[in-house]
Amino acid sequence: MLLVGDVGATKTDLAIVSPERGARAPLAEATFPSAAYEGLGAIVAAFVAEAALRVDAASIGLAAPVVGDRAEFTNLPWRVTAKRLRETFALSAVWLLNDLEAVAHGIPHLRDDELHTLSEGQPQAGGTIGVIAPGTGLGEAFLTWDAGRYHAHASEGSHADFAPADPFQLELLRAMWSRFGHVSVERICSGLGLPNIYAALREEGIAPESAWVADRLAAADDPTPIIVDAALDPKRACALCRETLDVFIRILGAEAGNLALKVLATGGVYLAGGIPPRILPALQEGSFLKAFRSKGRYAALLSRTPVRVVLYPKVALLGAAHYGLEAGAVSVRRE
Repeated sequence: MLLVGDVGATKTDLAIVSPERGARAPLAEATFPSAAYEGLGAIVAAFVAEAALRVDAASIGLAAPVVGDRAEFTNLPWRVTAKRLRETFALSAVWLLNDLEAVAHGIPHLRDDELHTLSEGQPQAGGTIGVIAPGTGLGEAFLTWDAGRYHAHASEGSHADFAPADPFQLELLRAMWSRFGHVSVERICSGLGLPNIYAALREEGIAPESAWVADRLAAADDPTPIIVDAALDPKRACALCRETLDVFIRILGAEAGNLALKVLATGGVYLAGGIPPRILPALQEGSFLKAFRSKGRYAALLSRTPVRVVLYPKVALLGAAHYGLEAGAVSVRRE
């Protein structure tokens, strides 16, 4: 049996799957708060003990760059190695994937009802696919077609420099420079970045801060859900929260368009992660696609690029499972 995981800065999803039941029918599944544990090994040990099932191999997506057989997290004080997991849990094989690489592996296995189309476009058969996922952080990946199937590739493009697209975004960049020195796209276009946009808009006086939102933010450990909920609340509007979300969506659209150009995503761009499904009504209002296509001489190309939102919440777990089951089958056949 195969242990599969989606390990993020906020939470870790683990499951156990078998070749007989397939990737969508786990024998056991659980979610753990990542920061409450000293490392991934402690979470795996707790899960395997609770599940009372023997696992033979592991395929795990990590919110970290994976180099060789090891990964060091950006937003957690963890270091993970395939060798240590193999030895600790007596596994025959361990495959470590970047979390967005795991998401990308899952994209070809999604059903139509697990996707929402923002733009039909004109997809090219076998065209490269871009994947961008704002959640706690921001992830990017892509898929290329070869030998009759799609192959996923990891990327750390979200840690490239943020490029402002309007005067306010330029002021936002200047404010972030003074705090961080290097300003990546993730610093702004993520759950961690939304409060940075909110603070900059408040300081610029672009929109008033609602007293009830300020009170909630002062008492919150994580301000992002409060800002998003207040932006989308139809009964009690918060102008500052709404403007924050609008800026976020324009930045996300611009970066998704950048990704589409960099990998020539004629097969489409998929928005994954926890945030897009949550803000789907706002994504459909038009500012996302306007920013996505606002690429000068390449606007026409991007107008033909399909854009879809991934609604299936555990696509990374699905992708890690498919990768591990396929890799395990190849290994068995070779033996």
